[in-house]
Amino acid sequence: MTLSVNLNADMGEGFGAYDIGNDDGILKIIRSANIACGFHAGDPLTMRRVVENAKAQGVSIGAHTGFNDLWGFGRRRIDMRADDLENLIAYQIGALQAMASFCGEKVTHVKPHGALNNMAAENADYAMAIGRAIKAVDRDLIYVALSGSEMEKAAQQLDLPLAREGFCDRLYEDDGNLTSRKVPGSVIKDAAQATRQVVHMVTEGEIISRNGKRIKRRIDSLCVHGDEPTALALSAAVRAGLEAAGVKIVPLTEMALD
Repeated sequence: MTLSVNLNADMGEGFGAYDIGNDDGILKIIRSANIACGFHAGDPLTMRRVVENAKAQGVSIGAHTGFNDLWGFGRRRIDMRADDLENLIAYQIGALQAMASFCGEKVTHVKPHGALNNMAAENADYAMAIGRAIKAVDRDLIYVALSGSEMEKAAQQLDLPLAREGFCDRLYEDDGNLTSRKVPGSVIKDAAQATRQVVHMVTEGEIISRNGKRIKRRIDSLCVHGDEPTALALSAAVRAGLEAAGVKIVPLTEMALD
């Protein structure tokens, strides 16, 4: 049986007159786009432009929801009540749905960003709040969750479509969570290193931590951080490496998900 995996990227992360990342170039390589919804980055014009370009490339679109933290690019941890977080997520999904409507497109998935993603991976209350917001807005939306995390458990508990995510350009800890960006080398910038990591991840069904621990994990989708200067070359190398290994790259909507 041919292996399939989704390749996604975080994009639309500029704001106003400022662009971050080569969205147009990366959209030609990936199959699903996580579009910032105006809280950690993004604005209505940027959101609509990325949706239009994603549609032209046959790329499925998702809401890349984050903390209300433009200054910190959503990478600062914020403690908040779970019901407040629920509203925060629903609001952002709705914003992207509105922009998608201009283009005759539908939002198909939700993926938390940055510090929110890291916190929800470990915090069941945060993971469930995100899931409840998704279910309230559209229960058919795919919850993109770090494989093996509290978010995966929340999606299963709430009976939401689930895509277990791995990362092309990040190191892992022995517990299966991502290595903090405060640790030197935690962001992989070398395309060959990233390719070796993801090909093993998909074909062998396991993650290897930075300390060498092997962790069994199912991976449905692989993420590239579009704001990194190396993202275009890295995503191209990763896709080529996966295809050379016999892995088919498809949109999230074509994956066989739980």
